[in-house]
Amino acid sequence: MENAKNKPVKKMMLILSKATIENVYACFILANGARMEGIESEIFFTFFGLEAIQLKKLNNLHVATVGNPAMHLPTMLGGLPGMEAIATKMMKSEMEKLDIPPVEEFLEILSASGTKLWACKLAMDMFKIKEEDLINDLDGVLTVGGFYERAEGEGTHLLFI
Repeated sequence: MENAKNKPVKKMMLILSKATIENVYACFILANGARMEGIESEIFFTFFGLEAIQLKKLNNLHVATVGNPAMHLPTMLGGLPGMEAIATKMMKSEMEKLDIPPVEEFLEILSASGTKLWACKLAMDMFKIKEEDLINDLDGVLTVGGFYERAEGEGTHLLFI
């Protein structure tokens, strides 16, 4: 255990499986923070996380109000019509005050900083998503095995979001 403490983080491999606004921003902020610290970062978008890189969906992500304990709302209240839209508008407003860029712009910033952006082949096949449906800054489509190959090496950390 002592040796692990002295070894620096060299690469962060983030797996994004849900495209709720809170998950997407958590992932993007962690990836961006890694790059700012000189640490390599890569994001693997899988299952519903693919919505964060789909051109038709990435600007319409929402806050999850139902079943989200951090919302401190009873499930029934969170499911009322309009609650998700209100929560999303409030969160976007707070992020704007902090000068946090919208999803599309954040993806461009991540790509320009050197963060690698990968789509999951299995999830794309399952949801019948074509590569042309995705952002231009995508580095490619990978299988899970291909993603794991990229995670090789000492100092690599994987984080599932």
